[in-house]
Amino acid sequence: MLLQASQSLVLLIDMQQKLAPAIFASKEVEQAAAWVLQVALQLDVPVWATEQYPQGIGATLPALAELIPETQVLQKMHFSALKEPHIASSLACTERKQIVVLGTEAHVCVLQSVMDLLALGYQVFVVVEAVGSRTEQNKQLALNRMQQAGAQVISKEMLAFEWLECCGTDTFRQISKGWIR
Repeated sequence: MLLQASQSLVLLIDMQQKLAPAIFASKEVEQAAAWVLQVALQLDVPVWATEQYPQGIGATLPALAELIPETQVLQKMHFSALKEPHIASSLACTERKQIVVLGTEAHVCVLQSVMDLLALGYQVFVVVEAVGSRTEQNKQLALNRMQQAGAQVISKEMLAFEWLECCGTDTFRQISKGWIR
């Protein structure tokens, strides 16, 4: 099962201002998420974000928020984004079957959203560099559990190469800049 840009949607889960400082390797997770969002935008892959109780946890990190259309930032109260009827129905309306998941916390909101996505029949891809938890152990436990449930745990480069499909294009050259030195 390879990713296809035409079938994909990126879902950034709860990378919010007041939570980010508590996340292990927070800056690296944020940078990886920003990179994935930029690649998605270059390839016309829709990008969405969720915010868990933004009145308390704050808005999406500014560097990420600028990459997501304001209308695609969806608020939630449940840990799983799919428990929110407006998110589940909006997602179904896109007819995209491959959901690329980024965000925090891996062992709470990311995990529960991934489990619900899988239960609804989506193909789920979790980008390892772009998810985080307060501890590395919780992140690893969550990644293992999501993979055992059927999610594909991938790297950001795996994602990009699968979306790109071939080399020799201007898009490939633009995105791959800096990979090979």
